[in-house]
Amino acid sequence: MPITTCIFDAYGTLFDVAAAARIAAQEPGRARFAEHWPQIAEHWRQKQLQYTWLRAVMGQHTDFWTVTQDGLDWALEASGMEGDPELRERLLQLYWELAAFPEVPKMLHALKAQGKATAILSNGSPAMLEGAVASAGVGDVLDDVLSVESVGVFKPASVVYDLVGERFGCAKGEVLFVSSNGWDAAAAAGYGFTTAWVNRGGDPVDRLPARPHHVLRDLTGIPALVEG
Repeated sequence: MPITTCIFDAYGTLFDVAAAARIAAQEPGRARFAEHWPQIAEHWRQKQLQYTWLRAVMGQHTDFWTVTQDGLDWALEASGMEGDPELRERLLQLYWELAAFPEVPKMLHALKAQGKATAILSNGSPAMLEGAVASAGVGDVLDDVLSVESVGVFKPASVVYDLVGERFGCAKGEVLFVSSNGWDAAAAAGYGFTTAWVNRGGDPVDRLPARPHHVLRDLTGIPALVEG
């Protein structure tokens, strides 16, 4: 079955989640933060994701902005930097202005030239996603931005992946789902999508019931996967 619809995770896939900490570390007066920012960025992302999974299991949903703040607070405390409210505010502000990875605009334009439907499917809240899309300047090459807030549970719950078929009226076999999260790509593969894992860090494949169909180092090769 040919691919008609290309769906992308947002954070870490289209948008560089490390950019907020990296930019803040380059600003004047942040010498101490500059020493620790890579670890803080890694912890921030880890806790952000862990809190989505735990809240889904516990049935205690909240929006992604809340878990983003909670993850940052944990990361700052773990590095002994929880006593800097100005830094916290700046990092959160920058998270609303994340840049897209360099290959994203060209890749999305190529998909639209092929006649593919394109969309985001993300844990992000609608307002956060709107800010990221606007900051990256890719709104004109996306047909929609789908948020888990419409179903009240985070990925990888299957009701989240259901949103794609409901919106685009496509069969599962017509969808290429792309994520930088191995667990997300695996879960979507088990759901029935063709999936591509953007493995920028060269990590091992997650030991889960399903595996991604394609493993890529970046998004450059996506148009070739669905061409024809």
